[in-house]
Amino acid sequence: MHLMIFCRRLVYGGAERQFVQLTGGLRRRGHRVTVVTFYPGGPFVAPLAVTGAEIVDLGKRGRWDIIRFLARFARTLRERRPDVLYSFLPIANIIALVARLALPGTPIVWGARVSNLDLAPYDRLSRLTYVLERRFSRFVDLIIANSTAGADHVIAFGCPAARVRVVVNGIDTDRFCHAAAAGSALRAEWRIDPATRLVGVVGRLDPVKDVPNFLRAAAGLIRTDDTVRFAVIGDGPAAYKAELVQLAGDLDLADRVLWIPARAQVEAVYSALDVLVSSSASEGLPNVVAEAMACGTPVVATAVGDSAIVVGEWGAIIPPEDPLALSDAIRMQLNRSESERARIASGARRHIEQSFSLAQMIERTERLLLPLVRDHEA
Repeated sequence: MHLMIFCRRLVYGGAERQFVQLTGGLRRRGHRVTVVTFYPGGPFVAPLAVTGAEIVDLGKRGRWDIIRFLARFARTLRERRPDVLYSFLPIANIIALVARLALPGTPIVWGARVSNLDLAPYDRLSRLTYVLERRFSRFVDLIIANSTAGADHVIAFGCPAARVRVVVNGIDTDRFCHAAAAGSALRAEWRIDPATRLVGVVGRLDPVKDVPNFLRAAAGLIRTDDTVRFAVIGDGPAAYKAELVQLAGDLDLADRVLWIPARAQVEAVYSALDVLVSSSASEGLPNVVAEAMACGTPVVATAVGDSAIVVGEWGAIIPPEDPLALSDAIRMQLNRSESERARIASGARRHIEQSFSLAQMIERTERLLLPLVRDHEA
């Protein structure tokens, strides 16, 4: 099988990490993989290159570089002639439909990564993108959702249920495991005293992650516990980050919150935290929660997407947009005894190994894609 994966950028993100891992797995199984991106560069270029996949950069020059960009994409399709085109995230999903004209008959697969997304915080173009994705979803051959909530969501907005399948995210538990020395080194770099408890969110700075919810919970927590500090780890638009920093100041958290750029060795980040928080207003299946659990880090997550399925009995699930509940849940995790923390860490890792293995994700995806190839060849 020749699989073409289509995405905007090779930047840090849950979807991007998943298709890098999928690429490596399919390459090991003898398949050819071409990864096509809108823009050049990014931290996942090197890991992809190691897999032996071909990386094609379409050289998009900005938001309004459309005609030449689409022409380059069509030419890439005709030159490479993939057996299956698999796109990730809304803008790439919509543009993938160019294959209907450039290379008729090529199966098109979309990756669905969210559920019940509130579009209000986004600009008009982003909102339009999601609307178009809903309308065009009926024209693709298959949609692979990474969560049952995501599958229900795309079916609700009109995609035929027969074309929707769920393949949950796979976690590389060889990589994501507790790294005590690396975690301690990061805490020293961040000037966090060993006696200080550190609570953090990890992920891109995007309204859907609801970092304001986390900051308001942090403000409530420090009223009764001055031994806690907080970290926001991830990248995002400068203007949005400035809004978050301003909110932290307004909540008297300016000297309590660390603002840390995304890092390649995120397993060290999880190992540096005493609690990992997912404060999102919407999710599909949150990678950061599963990765942190594999590292033995206690988690608190909002009840969105499949977060409750990921956490199971090994963490705390609270309602979204409820800073008081979030603050209480963080406090509960911080106050657990050492023996309770060890029991939960062991159970959480075992749960991720059994239910969210990388091998299962690769095998299930391959099993869904190969029949499309056979139908195309027939």
